[in-house]
Amino acid sequence: MNEEPEDNQIPMRYPDHPGYQDMDTSKTAAESMLPTAETLRKAVIWVLRKHGRLTVHESAHLLDLDIPSIQPRFSELKEKELIRDTGVRRENKSGRTAAVWEIRNA
Repeated sequence: MNEEPEDNQIPMRYPDHPGYQDMDTSKTAAESMLPTAETLRKAVIWVLRKHGRLTVHESAHLLDLDIPSIQPRFSELKEKELIRDTGVRRENKSGRTAAVWEIRNA
C-alpha cells in the first residue's frame, strides 16, 4: 500500500510514481525506481515522438534499455493519458504479439 504523505509532502501514487502490489518485495522494487521512473517516462515520450508508433520491445531496443525497466513506464503513461494503444499488433522477438503505442493526439 502506498504510504500517506507527511507534512506538505506529495503522496506517492500511481501513475506519478511506480506502482506496486501489496507485497514488501514489490514495494521495494517500486521505491528503487523512484529516482529514474520520470526520466524513463520522458525517454519513452521522446522515442515515440522521434520514431512514431512503437512496441515496448522496439522502444527498449532504440533506447538501449531493458524491457522490465521500460514496460511499467508505458502503463504509467497510458494511465496518465499521454500515450495510447493504437490497436495495431506486431510480433516481437519472442514471437508474441505486442501492442503498438503512440503519443495521444499525435
